[in-house]
Order: sequence, then structure tokens, then C-alpha cells
Amino acid sequence: MCQMKVVVEKQGAEQQRFEDVSSLSVDGSTIRIATLFAEAAEVKNAAIRSIDFMGGLVLVQQNG
Repeated sequence: MCQMKVVVEKQGAEQQRFEDVSSLSVDGSTIRIATLFAEAAEVKNAAIRSIDFMGGLVLVQQNG
């Protein structure tokens, strides 16, 4: 089983990195990220920019 990583970028710079992501959900401009070993997190004013299924990476762009 391969877990995903999520990288959150703001103004072109990496702000947060989530490892071992087990689920990701989108509600409007809020992205909820759950991991295996930490509390779930919310990234507000954000959108998914790209998903690399082979590389196991989701790139999220946070605005504002």
C-alpha cells in the first residue's frame, strides 16, 4: 500500500507537507487532509493544482 503526500504551496513557496495521507476531501475552497499518524487538518482558500498518482503526490495551491 502506497500512501500519498500532500504539499501545500502559497505564493510559489512550500508552506506545509503532509506525509502518509489516508484521505483528502474538498468542500468548496476548503481541503480536509487526514493522515495515518496525526490529527486531520484543513487548508482553507485552497485548490488542488495537480495529482501525481504514480509519484504519490498531491499539490495544493493556497490563495490569500
